[in-house]
Amino acid sequence: MDESTRSKLLNLQRMEATEAEVYRRLAKMQPDPMNRSILEGIALEEERHESVIGKMTGEQVRADMGKVRRQVMLARLFGFTFSVKMMEATEQDAAAEYRELGLHEIADEEEAHEENMIGMLDEERLRYSGSVVLGMSDALVELTGALAGLTFALQDLNLVALAGLVTGIAAAFSMGASEYLSSRAEKKSESAVKAAFFTWISYLVTVFMLVSPYLFFQADSPDFQGFEPHVQALLCTFAIGLLIVAVFNFYVSVVEEVSFRSRFMEMVGILGVVSLISYGIGLALRGMLGIDV
Repeated sequence: MDESTRSKLLNLQRMEATEAEVYRRLAKMQPDPMNRSILEGIALEEERHESVIGKMTGEQVRADMGKVRRQVMLARLFGFTFSVKMMEATEQDAAAEYRELGLHEIADEEEAHEENMIGMLDEERLRYSGSVVLGMSDALVELTGALAGLTFALQDLNLVALAGLVTGIAAAFSMGASEYLSSRAEKKSESAVKAAFFTWISYLVTVFMLVSPYLFFQADSPDFQGFEPHVQALLCTFAIGLLIVAVFNFYVSVVEEVSFRSRFMEMVGILGVVSLISYGIGLALRGMLGIDV
């Protein structure tokens, strides 16, 4: 065995040892016996792969504990499905390496068997991802547009913040109630109360994040690059909105294995169009009603 091949095998062996340890720890975290059984099964597969490679290298390797702790932390923050799929996505070239080394059986299991087992995992929070998307996307589109219109109509930080919070909080309760009634009417398998809660909380959190710049800036804050404080606040709101869109779409792209770019660009486009329309409406109404704040 040449040194290059040996190095590749040792890297793959360490990867398998690391993933086996991650799956074992994730399994211990699961209260659901089915999820725990699936994760333990994948851990055993990884251990077997490590054993096969170990016979070829004649060495024992240790798991990368830094990566193990990182994956466990991601599981606690974003759910075990996100953690597992994120880990598998970073190792997507492993099957090709196994085939180059003649380990076709392991390559097939990496591509198909483990993927099928991961597909069997059932995480409650993912069942309500549609409710989270509903609350967050509605808050982003409606409130970003409303804040753009209010900013140029009123040009007063406190008034815009007040109007934004009143509108947003009322809309959050309205969206939660609508999701509850919709879930009851459609007789979905998920809990209508939980669906309503996830819609309400995602809408409410988004509202506070978008309005926060108007609470941070002051009317006597100095102009920056020619932008007055209320315009600075609006630009910060746009930046926060883009960050929310980017983070959430990255999460969805990992757990649902869809394109991040297309989803992100679609939502950014919608936000931009709605904000421009609201900006125009705000200026038009300000002139028509003769409001001068």
